[in-house]
Amino acid sequence: MEPKTLQIIRAEHGALAAMLQTLALMARQPRPDFAALRAMLFYVDEFPERLHHPKETELLFARLRALAPQARELLDRLDADHGRGERAVRELQHALLAYELLGEARRLDFEARALRYVDGYLAHMALEEREVLPLARRLLKPADWAELDEAFEANRDPLTGHAPDAVYQALFTRILNLVPAPLGLGPAAPVELRS
Repeated sequence: MEPKTLQIIRAEHGALAAMLQTLALMARQPRPDFAALRAMLFYVDEFPERLHHPKETELLFARLRALAPQARELLDRLDADHGRGERAVRELQHALLAYELLGEARRLDFEARALRYVDGYLAHMALEEREVLPLARRLLKPADWAELDEAFEANRDPLTGHAPDAVYQALFTRILNLVPAPLGLGPAAPVELRS
């Protein structure tokens, strides 16, 4: 049976990947729903950047550094990604605001930044799942998993099926109602064909 920590990380990655793919789809629309995009980027800043990444870096990666010095370069690369994450999401939020307030002149910049951000984030998560999670499964002991499980279970990401904390209830209701299906409850986003 897979350790609970790895199940949680995979579930959080899956929820975030769905959110990011929806963000990319919406970023390509000629007139996106700015409120939905703002809510989605706020979610990324609040949950993955402030809860998920610090636990990976401080708890999981720290244990792996001690047990697998050969993985140090990989872990350094992933930690550097984590370190750039908050700045990257804030820059994307700024580009979105510029597009919303200044109009069409800023659309292509936002779209390009959003697509680069999504591609980079998806590649980061794929690398973790392909390299780090199997390494952790091989090297960590039951006592390690017990501590990690307790820490990661506290995340309670609403996009992985947990009830949000009261302070976030309105945010997640809003995201679900604004974001197009299949991730949210909003109308399906139109598909724009590009040549």
